[in-house]
Amino acid sequence: MNPVKTIYIIDDDKLFVFLTRKSIEETNLVADIKEFGDGQVAIENLKKIAGDTEQLPDIIFLDLSMPVMDGWEFLKEYITLEPKIDKKIKLYIFSSSISPHDIERANSIGVVTDFIIKPLSKEKFIEVINS
Repeated sequence: MNPVKTIYIIDDDKLFVFLTRKSIEETNLVADIKEFGDGQVAIENLKKIAGDTEQLPDIIFLDLSMPVMDGWEFLKEYITLEPKIDKKIKLYIFSSSISPHDIERANSIGVVTDFIIKPLSKEKFIEVINS
């Protein structure tokens, strides 16, 4: 199992973020968890650190439904930024949507590693780390 230095959780649901953080922390597999309440703040942060592999996250968990910049808009920006990022980041869509359209759309985007239906259990997180 590869250790994970940094994870980004991009989601405006404070309760979900709290519970996800707790599930991740219980595994003792991650050094740092950064939270962003909307995609705009997260993408701006990534733009600032795109060339610094030490600061870049190993994994991004991205919600689709958020104010300011939603997950789809974040993905559009991320696709243009990704070639400038000096690290391969695993990006997972986190959503409470079980819409086949959303799942198919997300999985058709090359930068998306997988689509995870909320909530994230400790077991599912370990599965993500092992993949």
